[in-house]
Amino acid sequence: MAVEPCRRGAGRACGELPRQWHDGCVLTRYREVLRLPGSWQFSSAGVVARLPIGMTGLAMVMLISLEYGSYAWAGATSAAYVLAVAVCAPQLSRAVDRYGQSLVMRPAVTISGLANLALAYAAAQHAPAALLVGLALVAGATQGSMTSLVRARWTHVAGSSGQLHTAYSMEAALDEVSFMLGPVLSTWLAAAVAPWLPLVVAALAQLAGGWLFLSLRATEPPPSGGRPGAPGPGGQRGSGTRLRGIRVLWLVFAAYLMMGVVFGAVDVSTVAFAGEVGRPSLAGPALLVFSLGSFLAGLVYGARQWRGAPWQHFIGGTVLIACGTGTFFFADSIVLLAGLMFVTGLTLSPTFVAGQTLVQRLVPGDRVTEGLSWIATSINAGVALGSSVAGVGVDRLGSPGGFVVTLAGAGLALLVALTAAPVLRRRAS
Repeated sequence: MAVEPCRRGAGRACGELPRQWHDGCVLTRYREVLRLPGSWQFSSAGVVARLPIGMTGLAMVMLISLEYGSYAWAGATSAAYVLAVAVCAPQLSRAVDRYGQSLVMRPAVTISGLANLALAYAAAQHAPAALLVGLALVAGATQGSMTSLVRARWTHVAGSSGQLHTAYSMEAALDEVSFMLGPVLSTWLAAAVAPWLPLVVAALAQLAGGWLFLSLRATEPPPSGGRPGAPGPGGQRGSGTRLRGIRVLWLVFAAYLMMGVVFGAVDVSTVAFAGEVGRPSLAGPALLVFSLGSFLAGLVYGARQWRGAPWQHFIGGTVLIACGTGTFFFADSIVLLAGLMFVTGLTLSPTFVAGQTLVQRLVPGDRVTEGLSWIATSINAGVALGSSVAGVGVDRLGSPGGFVVTLAGAGLALLVALTAAPVLRRRAS
């Protein structure tokens, strides 16, 4: 196979691609996966469809707090939405594996988007707060996990483990885009235009991106039809094994739960720290830098095949996350904290990609979407737990109390990962 020259310098080679997938030019690797039939179309649609991930919860809080003057109802509505997503997304993903993405998710996405639009209208009209909570439950229960749907398609279209590695890394970086742009867009629209507009924009992105994504049937993984041992994405056959019977899989999900605690606690602790040092307006930019580090690391991680197995990368990543969160206590300014968060953020996407690869390999072939959706559910549950516990810590001890929760979450994630390591090593061999 011909060697393609790297655009960064004349005559320099990126390596043989795509079969060998040796070290090479970042752009070449991503160009190769985006040349797979239909890949750039569903990936682009997926970016739009999951923009609400970084917008909806915050949009609900801002809308209700500004219109009703009650953070209690704002928090209750957002919590209802997050809880509904956490409980129902894996069940929707199980149905997707069985009946197909378009058949299950077209009505679900439509109901979820319309419920969000109805919530925005109801709040603007000062409807009873209980109605808002009910609409949030409907929106969350039918939202599903777009990140899992996108990754399931990559599992279906990727021609090698190297291509899948790069695709997962790219999607991890794109996830961070939604977390970077979503909050900024929500706060700007609410402050500059109208409190209801962020939720409307999120709902429209969900509907437009979701319907476009689901209309691309050529790359949709084949449904199993509920047949044990039916082929799943990528052609691998299912075993008929229930996920609850794969104990090491739930250890991986538990590690993700604890990493969710880290994210939830970091948000609360950073806001508290910025207020303590007299720079409350810099809390948002500091959190943006945290996501930026993860975004850049995801792109670099996917640009080459790294030595070692995914389980080794996953455990190594949890070690680095724990070390990174431990440095937050040494920050004496918001600028230094942002720098430490950027360095710690560099460990996030590679750890997540390695964990997603583990889950993709551990679950039966006909349960890939469900398995991947449990990752998102675990993280979301951890975020809710981390933010609430960190809030108590901040009330009692200030920002150090929140950072204690952050470090505890990272330490527990490492402990769970180390517990799973022997089984993961045996399965890899």
